[in-house]
Amino acid sequence: MQLGVNVPNFGPGTDPGVLRDWARTVEGLGFDLLMVSDHVAVTPDVAERYPEPFYEPFTALSWLAGVTTRVRLGTTVLVLPYRHPLLLARMATNLDRLSGGRLVLGVGVGWARQEFEALGVPFAERGRLTDESLTVLRDTWRTEADDATIPLWIGGHSAAALRRTARFGDAWHPLRLPLTTMRSVLADHSLPGFAPRIALRLTTAPVDGPDRPAGIGTVEQVLDDLEQLRLLGAHTVVLDPYHGDPDETRRPHAAWQALTEVATHRRTAP
Repeated sequence: MQLGVNVPNFGPGTDPGVLRDWARTVEGLGFDLLMVSDHVAVTPDVAERYPEPFYEPFTALSWLAGVTTRVRLGTTVLVLPYRHPLLLARMATNLDRLSGGRLVLGVGVGWARQEFEALGVPFAERGRLTDESLTVLRDTWRTEADDATIPLWIGGHSAAALRRTARFGDAWHPLRLPLTTMRSVLADHSLPGFAPRIALRLTTAPVDGPDRPAGIGTVEQVLDDLEQLRLLGAHTVVLDPYHGDPDETRRPHAAWQALTEVATHRRTAP
C-alpha cells in the first residue's frame, strides 16, 4: 500500500519556497504521492478555511513536477464543473506527459455555493455537470494514441458519488471518514478501487470512540488505521495534516514532524 500527502497550496504561510520545501520533504521522506486542493475564486465561504494566496492546482503541480523526480502528483479534489471538460482533458494530459506519467486526478462535485456563483456555474447542476465532464474525459482519453493512463479517483461518499465511482472511476476517494463508515460502505458496494484521504493529527494520549476519524490519535493508532485500511483493500492512503486553521500554514514544520514520525515508525515496523 502506498502513502500520499495532501499539501496545503493556500494560506498566509504558503509561498513558492514553502511549496518547494513541502515537495522535497514529501519526496525525501519516501512518500509516494503529493496532492493539492482546488479553488478558483476564493469567495468568502472558501476563504474561511482556504484563504489567499491560493495556487491553482494545475499551475502548482506543473511547477512542482520540475522540483521533484519520483513522487506522483495529484488533486484532492479537483472541482470538475469549474472548467470546460475539453480544456481539463488537455491540461491533465499535458501535465501527465510533462511529469513523466505521474498525475493522479482526484475529482469531485464541489461545495462552495458562492464560488459557483462567481464563476457563473449553476450550483444545482453540479452533479450533472460532473457526470458530463467525466464522460468527456473518458471519451477523450480513449482516442489518445497511448490510451488513458491517468487514474481517476472519485471523491465524496453520497449515493451519487458511489454510483459515479462505479461508472467512471478507478478508485473511491473518501475524505476524512471514520473507519467504521468506510468499512460499511465497502461492504455494501462493489467499487473499482479504494484510495481514501484521512486526517493526520498525532496525539500523546489515545483518542477513543467509534466516530474517531481515521488518522487522529497516537502514532500507534494511526499505524493501525493504515493497516486496517490496507486490509479493506486500499491501494493508496493520503494523509492530510491540515486541520482547518489557516495559521497552520505559517508553521509547516509541525506537519513535517508528524509525517516524519509516521514514515519512520512505518519503516521500522515488524
